Amino acid sequence: MRDPSQVIIRPVVTEASLDAVENENKLIFYVDRRANKHTIRWAVETLYEVVVEKVNTLIMPDGKKKALVKLSPEYSAADVATQLGIF
Repeated sequence: MRDPSQVIIRPVVTEASLDAVENENKLIFYVDRRANKHTIRWAVETLYEVVVEKVNTLIMPDGKKKALVKLSPEYSAADVATQLGIF
């Protein structure tokens, strides 16, 4: 996967994900099931020009994979969310 837009499928837009943006400086995305944490970090940093502090992943019961991406303190998840049109 050399194209970051193939790794990140779409942002998760729920009340909980919006709380994570505001309170924890985290963005939540649905990602390609084959993507690992390093690939997800690279894709987010490339697409949104931010620095990622940490990536957590989980596979949902429906088979989709979610990534919880915590940004470095000098970057604002709210700014990226606004850029994505979810805020």
